[in-house]
Amino acid sequence: MTRIDYYRDPTAPPANSVVPSVTAVVRNDSGRLLLIHKVDNNLWALPGGGHDVGESVADTVVREVQEETGIDVAVDDIIGLYTDPQHVMAYDDGEVRQQFSICFHAHPTGGELRTSSESKEVRWIDPADLDTLNIHPSMRLRIDHGLDASRTAPYIG
Repeated sequence: MTRIDYYRDPTAPPANSVVPSVTAVVRNDSGRLLLIHKVDNNLWALPGGGHDVGESVADTVVREVQEETGIDVAVDDIIGLYTDPQHVMAYDDGEVRQQFSICFHAHPTGGELRTSSESKEVRWIDPADLDTLNIHPSMRLRIDHGLDASRTAPYIG
């Protein structure tokens, strides 16, 4: 399935769904950030995905990161809640989803890098190299918040 991200675009189709989802800022011991090159929109992103019935939100983080990257993680804390109604994702099946993402800090506990059906590439990225990657502005906001050690309270927006 493909998707088109609309961000503060007056021509965006109206949202017809909201799905709680998670993303995770995961850094290894050398400070590199875990990112995936997504299949559905060809952008680089934090690993994450939709919350399933019967899971805690922390379980969702652990499952999604493992499924998309092969890396096992433990959740540390929350970075923020990202619910901008001006960011919608239109899928080729007619769903137009309003952004609703909870972003967490997590740390790796094991596993091996691998791709999945959702990720065509998975890499540990030096934060200094982020500007060389095609990253959606709303994802970059989460990354920047997650890398900012001076922040003391979760972002809500």
